[in-house]
Amino acid sequence: MHLMRLAMVTRRASREDKMIDHVPVRIEHRRPENLGDRVALGFTKTMRFFADTFFRERHGHRAIVIETVAAVPGMVGATLTHLRCLRRMCDDNGWIRTLMEEAENERMHLMTFIKVAQPNILERLLILLVQWGFYCAFFGLYLVAPRIAHRVVGYFEEEAVISYTHFLHAIDEGRMPDGPAPAIACHYWKMPQSATLRDVVLKVRADEAHHRDVNHGFADELGGRQVQGIAPYPEHAAQLDMAA
Repeated sequence: MHLMRLAMVTRRASREDKMIDHVPVRIEHRRPENLGDRVALGFTKTMRFFADTFFRERHGHRAIVIETVAAVPGMVGATLTHLRCLRRMCDDNGWIRTLMEEAENERMHLMTFIKVAQPNILERLLILLVQWGFYCAFFGLYLVAPRIAHRVVGYFEEEAVISYTHFLHAIDEGRMPDGPAPAIACHYWKMPQSATLRDVVLKVRADEAHHRDVNHGFADELGGRQVQGIAPYPEHAAQLDMAA
């Protein structure tokens, strides 16, 4: 089954349906069910605490760091899955392309927000340290426990959805200007030239919700669970290949 469009998701979750304009996103939390899940959630909440402390209301700068880290897991997962399939001489069931496209999508998020908020020297140093540290840690984790690694990403994406929802609230409440969308964003998401930053955040948040569900689904599959759900794929996603 091609996992770019379907996610194998089984969860006991608390849900709050959210609809902003034409991009539907559910804010979900997958409750931890075992020690690995609790470790993944604890690590994610720790990272969230430091991000909240450092960035506070600087949503554009927070987005840059989020996307710098978020672009790592897909590439690591795709690389190690590729090598595993070569060793075992088996099919990847669509995982490699899904993870590669996730990494590319997150990279485009980063390229977009760099146009919105120019990071200062301290933030660039932080990005460098966080990216290298996270890459090494995630690579090691994926080698040892890929299920937990995907669960970490699922929880990361849960927090990303929440962060971008706060970003939207800041725009709607006038705490952050709703300027024009960067040209790279209009090209990538096939948006009109009249699109604004708010439109960009809506698209990014929908992407993150999809990554959240796909990675929780991957973790469930690695745990031996049956498929019981379809990931909500952003309605704009069918156009991404043509636009990128």
